[in-house]
Amino acid sequence: MDSSEKIAVFFKALMHPVRLQILAILRDGEECVCHMEATLGLRQAYISQHLAVLREAGLVSVRREGWNIYYQAIKAGVFDIIDAAAGMITGGKGEIELPGKYRPRGCACPKCSLERSTKVGKIDMPQRTS
Repeated sequence: MDSSEKIAVFFKALMHPVRLQILAILRDGEECVCHMEATLGLRQAYISQHLAVLREAGLVSVRREGWNIYYQAIKAGVFDIIDAAAGMITGGKGEIELPGKYRPRGCACPKCSLERSTKVGKIDMPQRTS
């Protein structure tokens, strides 16, 4: 594959709004799939398909910890490209809009649970159902 084909694969990976939103979530660091699901309001399977495209393009890495799967952006320069494109569209410095760039209440990952529990001063343990 020559360099023009590699560049085309890179840009194809950025050619979907959900993939841009996923990268916007990953801009601040590693996040789990359940966090992306709660933030974007989309099904896990749909998000995983888009993450696979980003992974194949070499833009994200994956790490498994127990039941949770975490993704991280591995080419920070992609954010410069996204910001430049957003700036061209908006006429200034632009950013990708997210439904809510915060720890969503529907996310039960250890990272979100720990942040919520430290705010109230106790650790919320998940309830087991038989």
